[in-house]
Amino acid sequence: AVVSTQSTGHNMMKSHCKGVTNGFPLKLSSTKVDVKEVEFNADFITRMLDRLEWGALVEAARQLGVGDSLPEMAPEEGGDEELLRSVHHVLLEVEVTEGELECPETGRRFPIRNGIPDMRLNEEE
Repeated sequence: AVVSTQSTGHNMMKSHCKGVTNGFPLKLSSTKVDVKEVEFNADFITRMLDRLEWGALVEAARQLGVGDSLPEMAPEEGGDEELLRSVHHVLLEVEVTEGELECPETGRRFPIRNGIPDMRLNEEE
């Protein structure tokens, strides 16, 4: 399966370079971002909230310039519709189509092309 670089995918990826103990969250930078309208599903977003690393989501959204509407702290229980729509936008409608991910421990950069991150490692990594 291909993981695209929407925030849902980014929120689940980490570096597997040798010697890395955590490798999460990857720093996200973009040279091209696409925004595509996706039908809003409040139930889906509410269920996703418990599965997200909230701090990593907020940081990635801010790195892309779309995180101003997200609070620093994760919502306690679901949240109101405005918050759910903001999370929906960041998770499902914003996609990095060109850019890179950077390991927080080693600085190793992984390119993103056509929305797909290349996380392959060299033998020595």
